[in-house]
Amino acid sequence: MSKKEKAIFCWSGGKDSALALYKVRLEQKYEVVVLLTTLNETFKRISMHGVREALLEEQAASIGLPLVKMFVKEGTNTEYEKEMETVLLKYKAMGVTTVIFGDIFLEDLRSYRENNLSKVGLKALFPLWKKNTSELIKEFLFLNFKTITCCVNDSLLKEQHVGVEIDTGFINALPSDVDPCGENGEYHTFCYDGPLFKQPVMFSFGEKVYRPLEIKKSDEEISNSLTKGFWFCDLVETN
Repeated sequence: MSKKEKAIFCWSGGKDSALALYKVRLEQKYEVVVLLTTLNETFKRISMHGVREALLEEQAASIGLPLVKMFVKEGTNTEYEKEMETVLLKYKAMGVTTVIFGDIFLEDLRSYRENNLSKVGLKALFPLWKKNTSELIKEFLFLNFKTITCCVNDSLLKEQHVGVEIDTGFINALPSDVDPCGENGEYHTFCYDGPLFKQPVMFSFGEKVYRPLEIKKSDEEISNSLTKGFWFCDLVETN
């Protein structure tokens, strides 16, 4: 039996990450040694998703994998790349060969990730790449994953779309120009239960908050000129 390749999984906490990690574990080709998540240093929340650090920690504990948190403050590409390089070189020295992402079809984002990894001699893996997003969300729900919208882009979705359980009704009611998986940045999610988890991550709903768009170059930049800001639903850990 061949030895598994060691990999880092770039974990956002959302549904695409959950489904991608599930598929990687089923394939049993890679040994995922750690989950790596980028957080805002000031707010201690997952970048773009706005999910609290404590809930991220509970996700990792329920999945049963170590968690590495990469904090960024400025949100620029330069800062992100510098911090990421430091983490990647550390794990490369420990035998990691691959970094896994949940991206589906954004070519420029894939190229960006692959170019950064090539600089440190690592390769990228995209388990969901070019899969039909309508079929992916159906598979996600069929597998009994559970997820909540935690952030929505106001150019296409509204306040009532955030803090909502994703189910067939939610997907069917999406505007026609919204990707079923939100792959263009229309919405982000927090996955709290499913076949990856030993037990559900418990949380309660806090307030909904609107944040105007800050114009800056970042890995998660959304170029849609109609975007004025984002609605967030604060999810609060419960003990």
